Amino acid sequence: MVDSFLKPDYLFETSWEVCNKMGGIHTVLASKANTLVQQYQDKLIFIGPDIWRGPQKNPEFIPDEKLYADWVEFIQHEGFRVRVGKWNVPGLPTVFLVDFSTLVSQKNEILSYLWEKFHVDSISGHWDYVESALFGYASGAIIENFYKYYLTISDKVVAHFNEWMTGSGALYLKDKLPQVGTIFTTHATVVGRSLSGNGIPVYDNLQNLDGDVKAQEINVVAKHSMEKVTANSVDCFTTVSDITATECAQFLKRGVDVVTPNGFESDFVPRGEDYDSKREIARKKLIEVASAVMGYKVTNDALLIASSGRYEFRNKGADVLLDALKFLNEKEGLKREILAFVLIPANTYGPRKDLIDRLKNDNYEGALSNPFLTHGLNDLGYDPIINKIQEIHLNNEPLEKVKLIFVPSYLNGDDGIFNIPYYDLLIGMDLTVFPSYYEPWGYTPLESIAFGIPTITTTLAGFGIWAKQYSKGLSDGVAILYRNDVNQQEIAIEIADVICDFSFKSIEEVAKTHQKSFDLAASLEWENLIKNYYKAYDIALKEVNNRKDQFSIFQREPRAKVISETTSTPVWKKLVIKSKLPKRIAVLHELAHNLWWTWNYQATDLFEYIDEEVWEEVRKNPVMLLEKVSYSRFTELSLDGVFLSMLDSLHEQFKEYMNTPFLEGASIAYFSMEYGFNDVLKIFSGGLGILAGDYLKEASDK
Repeated sequence: MVDSFLKPDYLFETSWEVCNKMGGIHTVLASKANTLVQQYQDKLIFIGPDIWRGPQKNPEFIPDEKLYADWVEFIQHEGFRVRVGKWNVPGLPTVFLVDFSTLVSQKNEILSYLWEKFHVDSISGHWDYVESALFGYASGAIIENFYKYYLTISDKVVAHFNEWMTGSGALYLKDKLPQVGTIFTTHATVVGRSLSGNGIPVYDNLQNLDGDVKAQEINVVAKHSMEKVTANSVDCFTTVSDITATECAQFLKRGVDVVTPNGFESDFVPRGEDYDSKREIARKKLIEVASAVMGYKVTNDALLIASSGRYEFRNKGADVLLDALKFLNEKEGLKREILAFVLIPANTYGPRKDLIDRLKNDNYEGALSNPFLTHGLNDLGYDPIINKIQEIHLNNEPLEKVKLIFVPSYLNGDDGIFNIPYYDLLIGMDLTVFPSYYEPWGYTPLESIAFGIPTITTTLAGFGIWAKQYSKGLSDGVAILYRNDVNQQEIAIEIADVICDFSFKSIEEVAKTHQKSFDLAASLEWENLIKNYYKAYDIALKEVNNRKDQFSIFQREPRAKVISETTSTPVWKKLVIKSKLPKRIAVLHELAHNLWWTWNYQATDLFEYIDEEVWEEVRKNPVMLLEKVSYSRFTELSLDGVFLSMLDSLHEQFKEYMNTPFLEGASIAYFSMEYGFNDVLKIFSGGLGILAGDYLKEASDK
């Protein structure tokens, strides 16, 4: 069946999280890349934002200045800045990092275009919305430019956009380049995530919720509008789970064409002796840190539990987990020590120095202040997890069976306390708990069973719904607990019961559960799930075939063939030919390259006379105008009496202006971060820049 699908010759995939790790989408794309590279090789291109600034280099980006070098040089003349290289993930796919900051000065025009063409309502969008809209728009323009430079109408091309943040790119291509098939994936709807994040019930009354009305109530109109319009405009609309597909149909008024569950690559899971060794190292480190924080030695056979993910206190179920630990601590007959780790990055200012000293000196005498915290927290009194710990009275006393350690840092291998990456700590756990309320998929429980660690999740997680087909309980690898809008306490009690039961399992029973976890995870490897994406590509390309009459026709610019001295293989280069002005009007170059024209209306009138349509196309940039206008038009102008009269008069004014001597006296140095001379010069952002530009114009006139 898969072999019968139409497959793209070129595949572009755009996301805010390409080379920019923020959450689960990064894991989806980074893990999927290796499987796609095997299919498409260098014809798979990821597109992400170029947002790293300063001397620190992006660790996920490996630049390659030779790759598509001729195109990169060309598009710089078109006003785009793109860095080309490889994404430093398995498979090393090609990646374009787009600097969309050049579009900031055009944001009003771009947002107006999205409204006039597609009715995307951007009025209430704040800067996070505007930034995303510009990135998406730039990505679409980059794909268009690449297509026009390298590809032909016979090439099958698919552009895949992830989340509302890239929606403007899909819309751009729909308008400008209909021969490209478009796919849009929402990993969580804007309205659904916002409602749940604000504590508003989503599921029990979902069929009666109007997405547009709710978007207004919770002030996410712009983001919802972008998402909804994109979903209803692309060739193929997908999401990651059945639960989110239902949400999409309700809030976005379009059912998904394909459900594309998230998979993983098994290569990062160690096997055999390597697995056992890493598990032993992780357990030793986890117990060592917990003992140092609490001030006494944790038993070696303690049951180690973990929960992790983004800091969405209610959506991720952190509130329910902490209640479950309270109920567990109150249980009679619990014999085994339970050590729970909450691995959720928060507003930390770094590792605790007193804890570092203890770990260096192997000193466990007496509890530290805040004996559940590994890293310092800003705004400690306002942290939801800290407040919940105090509410449930988990004190980490030696006689208590349940202990809790909160790790509010990213575990990337240099957090200052563990200095071990997340996966290399996960492998040391006995059990994980993810009692999510709002979870379109849920990578963390999937990662858990991939490492052979059984997990607890809920029926409100996409992964939980998927796993329910195969797992009847924790002994099969996953315990899936029924959750709705109001049963938080019941879920907490049930979690406590499941953990308690697991703590009594024999070594043999635990080993079987570990193996069942591995087996279940194997069915979620990308090699098994990638067919869902092939189906999406097929749908998009068939839609493209249905609109061949709408294809954009463009003239490919001439290129020169360069033969390398060391090889007989021809290398095709694009040849950009600039117009040469006839001698009679050659002074146009001088006028166009002096800022004097920016405050001289006779000059702008002259440039507009050259070619009014091109003048508007280049946004009234005289330098670009002289490059775009044909030589034949310049030949006409060199014989046009009206034009020559205007040109000669203006040039005389310019020479007189430039030959005027400076005023005598003291010199003045004027410093500003921005100067507003003209919209075409992107060196200002607001009123202060306009003021500085006017000062310099007046100073020049004086």
